[in-house]
Amino acid sequence: MEDFVNAAVAACQEIHAFIEQGDPSLYRSHEKGAGGDISNGADLSAEAICFRYLSPYGSVFSEESGWMSPESSVNIILDPIDGSDNFISKLPYYGISIARVSEGKTTEAVVCNLANGDLFVRTLEEYYCTSLHNFTQKHEIIINLSAKIGLFEKAPEHPELIRKLMEKKLKFRSPGALALSLAYAPYVKYVLFLGTMRPYDIQAGLFLSQHLHVLQDDRYILICADKELFEQIRLIVEKEYF
Repeated sequence: MEDFVNAAVAACQEIHAFIEQGDPSLYRSHEKGAGGDISNGADLSAEAICFRYLSPYGSVFSEESGWMSPESSVNIILDPIDGSDNFISKLPYYGISIARVSEGKTTEAVVCNLANGDLFVRTLEEYYCTSLHNFTQKHEIIINLSAKIGLFEKAPEHPELIRKLMEKKLKFRSPGALALSLAYAPYVKYVLFLGTMRPYDIQAGLFLSQHLHVLQDDRYILICADKELFEQIRLIVEKEYF
């Protein structure tokens, strides 16, 4: 739905403009949100902006507030600021994750990297990357065959798996924003995540990267463009780690 994507982009643009002002309230800690993490001012401000733009298109389920409107047949799964700790620490890898789910199936997804303006969009008809600053220009997303690293989210929690990946020279970074990492999957060698599967972290990103080799169960997510590498990492995780 083009209107929904336009509304999501408009929300991202307003949030970007707002946080660029650097108001001290953005960095203030609040109470624990529905997702279990402490919300900050940026989380709550971004959530309010997203709700204003997106609520006409479905019931909103957000990491901070949970169900902001009664669950329905069309729901919007929202992480207002993916990578909140990165934002607070001024590390430029944080953004917004938005997925629209109709009758249990994702139909649109928008993931925005607020730090550099990258926008990833997928609908039932289109899949492209654009820019927050010029979103009328759509660019084809091409698999990066020259990638040297993967993205291993929550890596510090799994030291034994780190050792096994390093033995195979499977380099990685752990940037700390799962939705963004899933969106960037075509550009890196692989994306790996072990941990709790929360819909606001993964709904949009998995839909964006569904054309790649994807494994998702209740233990881990693995995404890779290369089938051979996908199987290699899968065996490491399943046979040697679990």
